[in-house]
Amino acid sequence: MRDVEYMHVAEDSMNKIKEGAFLTVKSAKGLNTMTIGWASFGVIWGKPIMMVAVRSSRHTFAIIEAAEDFTVTVPAGDMRRQTAYCGSKSGRDVDKFAQCNLQTSEGRRVVSPIIKTEGRHYECAIIYKSAMNPTHFRKDYDPSLYPKKDYHTLYFGEILACYETD
Repeated sequence: MRDVEYMHVAEDSMNKIKEGAFLTVKSAKGLNTMTIGWASFGVIWGKPIMMVAVRSSRHTFAIIEAAEDFTVTVPAGDMRRQTAYCGSKSGRDVDKFAQCNLQTSEGRRVVSPIIKTEGRHYECAIIYKSAMNPTHFRKDYDPSLYPKKDYHTLYFGEILACYETD
């Protein structure tokens, strides 16, 4: 494993996340992974931050609400089948890990595990969260994005570790 200075790889990660990455969370409510196709990087309070978004209707939502951290695994190889499956099936109904032959490895600095695969891994401690309020959307926002009114909650995680595995 190689440690990575996250600011130097944020742009590369953003391009790869668009293709699908794994958000993995573990808490007293369970363990789940889901596919994310967008996130953001930045600095808040002088800390390196990764922001992820989870809809209130997702199985992962109850787990992350009870969690103190999360991980994001950005695969280096072709995992389109796995990310498609994990993005279209609910952990309420299926064991995504078994169905996609995904294994986990313990995080270095957080409780939530990473997906054991070649790629880049971010371990993040949740330092702030905010539920989207539709009254703050722009007037030209497309309401078809939330037909069920299951708005995202934004989770801001301080990046405690960023590394690559082969």
